[in-house]
Amino acid sequence: MTNSPRFEEQEPLSDEQIEELKQTLLSRRHKIIRAEEDSIEYERETSEDRHPDELDLATAEWDRTVGQRMRGRDTALLKKIDKALALIADGGYGECDNCGNYIGYKRLSARPEATLCIECKEEQERVEKNYQKASRIDNPFPFK
Repeated sequence: MTNSPRFEEQEPLSDEQIEELKQTLLSRRHKIIRAEEDSIEYERETSEDRHPDELDLATAEWDRTVGQRMRGRDTALLKKIDKALALIADGGYGECDNCGNYIGYKRLSARPEATLCIECKEEQERVEKNYQKASRIDNPFPFK
């Protein structure tokens, strides 16, 4: 492995760093679950509200749609958090799923559920960006 000044994936995490990141993951998990419970309670309370006109009804539907989209994102994040916690329990936390290099502490501090090192994540984003560009060129009018 070469030492690159740009990336920090050369060192494994210490036990203290893993414990700190585990606590962060558990805290985020708790917040997501609590927000979901609050959202369900709010929907239950407001679902029986009568809407006197179409504008109120449309606003309520919009709010419900946005809430569902946010819960979908939270559900996806919760799955990533659970995967990271399982990796901690199994001893594989902090290793890139793609190349096997260590994921740096700095990156995991920002995104403790990350499963790719910086280099692999950047490559994934480049591939996705090129795919999106190619899709637009192949089909400039998607509604045709």
